[in-house]
Amino acid sequence: MNKPVSKQIEVQIMGQSYLLACPPGGESSLLDAVERVDTAMCRIRDAGKVKARDRIAVLASLNLAFELSQKESVSLAAASAAANETTARDDMDSLTADVSDPASQARMDDLIRRLDTALGSDGQLI
Repeated sequence: MNKPVSKQIEVQIMGQSYLLACPPGGESSLLDAVERVDTAMCRIRDAGKVKARDRIAVLASLNLAFELSQKESVSLAAASAAANETTARDDMDSLTADVSDPASQARMDDLIRRLDTALGSDGQLI
């Protein structure tokens, strides 16, 4: 089976040229990544506290990884809240039939506790 051929793209990061392999159809994503790295490295260089290119690259990498981690945490929290909302909606639908039943009342109380936990102290999901 033939592998897709990588394309070579020349890019500039902090004024230095790099020849990078790029999978077919990945040019736009690669150029976006290069722009992010270049911006992050130039910001650190321009702050004037770090001069060595390798140290700037490490700091920029750590900053970008931290930002990605923060975005993933927010996405996971939103997905978890959405899953809790769906479960709560399903529970509420099953409870509306008969809340006079003790088992249903216990489930209703549990649902209210879960909603209070999901909403937090300010009463809002987000």
